[in-house]
Amino acid sequence: VQLQASGGGLVQAGGSLRLSCAASGTTFSIYAASWYRQTPGKQRELVASIGGGTTYADSVKGRFTISRDNAKNTVDLQMNSLKPEDTAVYYCNIKVRHAFTPWYWGQGTQVTVSS
Repeated sequence: VQLQASGGGLVQAGGSLRLSCAASGTTFSIYAASWYRQTPGKQRELVASIGGGTTYADSVKGRFTISRDNAKNTVDLQMNSLKPEDTAVYYCNIKVRHAFTPWYWGQGTQVTVSS
């Protein structure tokens, strides 16, 4: 399974970006997915996840929305009201078919929010 993340970029504070992660090399649908982010010198942080339901880090609740399209095998992260502290490399993480398959990671996409 290969994951391709896209949609990162530079945006001013208060702006929006939409990240997308596309899974290929599999005939199975996405079972569960997450977006993580990481800044230099810090551990990778879980931002949002989707499976039976959705969960969000407290820092992004009400601003970010995770969604998936099983027909396209994509997982998106809509990010609104962006803040400079949202600046990070964002990674998607996907499990296909069922709970007992491995997690796959995308290559990361840079999000930079200027003040």
